[in-house]
Amino acid sequence: MSTEPEYAGYLYAHFKREDEDGEQIHFALSEGNDPLRFADLNGGKPVLRSTLGEGGVRDPHIVRSPEGDRFYLVATDLCLYKSLDWDRHQRHGSRSIMVWESTDLVDWGEGRLVEVAPPEAGDTWAPEAVWDPEQDAYLVHWSSTLYEDAAHTGEAYHRILCATTRDFRTFSEPRVWIDRGWHTIDATVIEHGGVYYRFLKDERSRTSVVPKGKTVFSETAASLTAADWKPLAEGIGLGAISQGEGPLVYKSNTEDKWFLWIDEFTAERRYVPFETTDLAAGEWSPAAGSRLPDDPCHGVVLPVTAAEYERLAAAWR
Repeated sequence: MSTEPEYAGYLYAHFKREDEDGEQIHFALSEGNDPLRFADLNGGKPVLRSTLGEGGVRDPHIVRSPEGDRFYLVATDLCLYKSLDWDRHQRHGSRSIMVWESTDLVDWGEGRLVEVAPPEAGDTWAPEAVWDPEQDAYLVHWSSTLYEDAAHTGEAYHRILCATTRDFRTFSEPRVWIDRGWHTIDATVIEHGGVYYRFLKDERSRTSVVPKGKTVFSETAASLTAADWKPLAEGIGLGAISQGEGPLVYKSNTEDKWFLWIDEFTAERRYVPFETTDLAAGEWSPAAGSRLPDDPCHGVVLPVTAAEYERLAAAWR
């Protein structure tokens, strides 16, 4: 396995709001090595399109292989532009994810639709992938409603499911990774110092009983396969934002600082960046000086090398 490369910038892969171009894959590139200032590539038009499955893609995530020679992009197979029927999407939506792969972040070839969720699942949302050295495989996780009957009637709630893969073509049998007994979506993970930090959205409506519903919480463990994760923080960002989802997290290329973007999904501004110099403290402050692309939605920020940065700029700037 190669050593950690020297990074010189950041790629932000995302989708935009619900329209013909919005629910496809968009790229934005940082201003040099500035972790909070980004501009759309390709004139704000998609760099990848899906014509498979539901015909739209959301929530893209990119993982770099441990050898550093390949990238896998996974995304939700969902198109709200064509239909805002949330009941249909959650009961009889796609059980597959879209997958692209590349060796240079520019040529992604033909995307493929890969079924990962079990028959009892009503949807497959916000997939992400993380390399797990303990399993010598990628852990791919996503949110699914799970129904008790074949017709997917009655009530169900989102759990986080996962499966492992080495090639993003064949996957292990899916299993439940997180089950809180209530709707939980949008999981994302980062590792630091031998500890995994997991961020998720509490999808429950906010009430006196659930005062921090519709916000992001975090927890930690020493292993991705740990049975018990330790609670770290809840209601992250409240005060600066009214509610949030779609967390993405990444480390600065130049200092011991981490950034967490949270989507204030009912607000015009969408993503709001936060920062910390101590992941273990679970305390996040609004990050000053950001400039994000127009209409930034759920995605991933990936550190890139100077060569990768130049390739991306040359291909789509």
